[in-house]
Amino acid sequence: MTAFLSLLSARKTLQTLGSLLLLCMLLCVTVHAAEENVSGANTTPPATPGEEGPNNAQIETTPSPLKDEEIRQRISGIFSEIDGLGAVEVNVAQGIVTLAGETANDRKAQQAVGLANRLTDVVTVADQIDRTLDVQDNVTTAYQGLRARGQNLIRALPLLLVGFVIFGLVAWFGAWLSNRKRLWLRLTPNPFVAELVAQTIKVIFIVLGLIMALSLIGAETVIGTLLGGAGVIGIAIGFAVKDTIENYIASLMLSVRQPFQARDHVVINDREGIVVRLTSRATILMTLEGNQLRIPNADVFKGIILNYTQNPERRFNFELGVDANDDPLAAIKVGLDALKALAFVLNEPKAIGFITRVGDSNIVLEFQGWVDQSTTDFGKARSIAIRETKHALENQGFSLPEPIYRLSFSPKIEYALTHLPAVSPQSEPVPSQSDSIQNPSGAMRLNSAEARDKQQAKARAKLILEGQQAETVLDARPDDKLMQKVDEEIAQNADGTDLLSKHSARE
Repeated sequence: MTAFLSLLSARKTLQTLGSLLLLCMLLCVTVHAAEENVSGANTTPPATPGEEGPNNAQIETTPSPLKDEEIRQRISGIFSEIDGLGAVEVNVAQGIVTLAGETANDRKAQQAVGLANRLTDVVTVADQIDRTLDVQDNVTTAYQGLRARGQNLIRALPLLLVGFVIFGLVAWFGAWLSNRKRLWLRLTPNPFVAELVAQTIKVIFIVLGLIMALSLIGAETVIGTLLGGAGVIGIAIGFAVKDTIENYIASLMLSVRQPFQARDHVVINDREGIVVRLTSRATILMTLEGNQLRIPNADVFKGIILNYTQNPERRFNFELGVDANDDPLAAIKVGLDALKALAFVLNEPKAIGFITRVGDSNIVLEFQGWVDQSTTDFGKARSIAIRETKHALENQGFSLPEPIYRLSFSPKIEYALTHLPAVSPQSEPVPSQSDSIQNPSGAMRLNSAEARDKQQAKARAKLILEGQQAETVLDARPDDKLMQKVDEEIAQNADGTDLLSKHSARE
């Protein structure tokens, strides 16, 4: 929730800064355009030295002194009408213009050179102007320039005011329209998509107002520059916050597709838990151990999602081995009868059993049953099913043997073992497998001992399971503690925006 509020706050701050930046750019462009409109479009900017012009034409073979004088008079007349160039001396010989005298700064000198280069029949211009860098002349020139700009700004104030009014009205209407949350929720039931559409409408109206204001003050050429600059800035910001943008887009896609809902039991990229909520950055899970788990939405969108709640019916399976001398089909029937007797095992789909393989000393059987996860704990159900099936097989006389190993001896060792001296009566030897073959009474005593041990184990288990609080071991209902923690966390963040909506279509 904190990350989501931080993201909203950062986004609103960026929008405010963007709006201020647009207003400053609009003011600068307006002043510049107003100066151009007031000063007139007939003023020709001075050419820089080396600029191509009429003087770059072919040089005449026979120069004329009369033409040189005409060039000198023309240049002198131009300089006399321009502030700061009246003290520049002009000499022309053979079409070469020599400029001497004084100017206040280098900018004025370069202006004089550029103007002289623009005349026809000028071969080249020699710059011998002395830059005095006089304080009074330069300050006076700067003051006059600022004064002219201020006068132009005052003249352009009505047009500037109209441009700001148009921009403000259009932007205000876009903000008012974007705040109609009920309208956007009707068009898009998903709250995240509705907010995204509202913000997009707001930005579109701001850009539209800016374009209209710039068009009014005659700065249409600046629009292309602004759009190009915005594109470059957008690319730079995109690379800087690539992961954030990726998570944001993944959040949008997850909120639209809705692969899970709150309280769903899911496995995302081998991470198992109960879904709490979906934010604009991460998916929050409550693990089965009771811990909070945050998975970035980019990983969730690209990952493998296993949803146990989407289809509550789930199959469990386990293996048991019976003695090789027993009939495996009869053992399967006994096991299935035991499974069907359990209340949590579903009748449809029905439980099944089959032979998986023949081991070294047993036949391995596999049993499969189905439970409803919404009312049954999967792990507890499987545990109880294994116990009941094992006891049912043993009660019907089927043995679940341990691995049996056959030992082979050489004839000499076998002869020595069979002719061992008699054992003292104080200790009774445990009959071996060969002895049980030749001595059935010994095998009978061994089998009776094993049966007695099994009966004692069952009696002990029955006594324990009949004690206090023993019903929890045989109860297959799910534990409510984990779901209580999930509900508490959902309630704590009820005021936040959850991107999971029950009204949206699920994937």
